[in-house]
This record gives sequence, structure tokens and C-alpha cells, in this order.
Amino acid sequence: MVETGLAFVIALAAGLVPVLNIEVYLLGAVAVNGDGALVAMAVAAGLGQTLGKLPYYYAGKGTLSAPWLRRRTETPGKWTERAARWRSRAEERPAWGVGLLALSSFASIPPFMVVSVLAGVVRMNIVLFSAVTFATRTARFLIIVLAPAWALSFLP
Repeated sequence: MVETGLAFVIALAAGLVPVLNIEVYLLGAVAVNGDGALVAMAVAAGLGQTLGKLPYYYAGKGTLSAPWLRRRTETPGKWTERAARWRSRAEERPAWGVGLLALSSFASIPPFMVVSVLAGVVRMNIVLFSAVTFATRTARFLIIVLAPAWALSFLP
């Protein structure tokens, strides 16, 4: 139970501070926990990451003040052109925006922090953002914890 709570806290912190890595913690947990605890930890990590990305969403939406984001959007250049293209695509085709969010959340390509901000910029529904993020992050973490555990089960 403690390890599940710790997974949530570390995932929340990693969601807020991109240099922290929940995946490393979860991989370490594989060596000392059973499958049931690993599943609970993956779900807790998915929830923590979802909550950790909400401030980025709200910064993109403009609800939360982020000076670094404001400077980036006010300065003409590659970032503003790219953001404008992504915004128009996401507004024209909402499924494209959801697909980009799911891909980024699951595989971190493009970087999930950037896509979280973009989701706020295009005013994606917060429930949709949270549901897709939770589902795909949890799936990612389940693969991270269960694949090594499954592979280790074949060792003598």
C-alpha cells in the first residue's frame, strides 16, 4: 500500500517536473513487488501523471499564468508557427487532437508536456483530456511494470 502511494506522489512530481522519471521508479519496483502491487502502482502512477499535467493544460488555456509560455507565444518564430499549425489542425479535426494527445501520452512523441499545453491552447475538453491521459499513461505504466515481470518469470 505504501509503494502505491509513493508511486502516486512520485508520478505527480514527475508530471510537474519533467526531469523526474516515474518509469525508473516503477522499473525498480518490479524487482521487489508482486504483480498485484505492480498493477496498483501503475494505476496510481497514471492518476498522478494525469494530475501533474493539469497545470500545463491550464497554462495553455491561459487560466494559469506562465511567463515562459507567454514569452514563447509573443515572440515570433518557429514555436509560434508550429503552435498555430497544430492549433488549426486540432480545431478543424478534433479526432486529430485526441490522437496526438494519446500518442504523446503513451509514447512521449511529441513531448507530452508540450502537447498538454497545446491541449489547453485549443481548449480541449478537460474531461476528455484527463480521460485520455489517464488511460494512455496507465497503459504505458502497465507495460513498463508487467513486461519485465513477465520476462523474469521465465528465468530459473
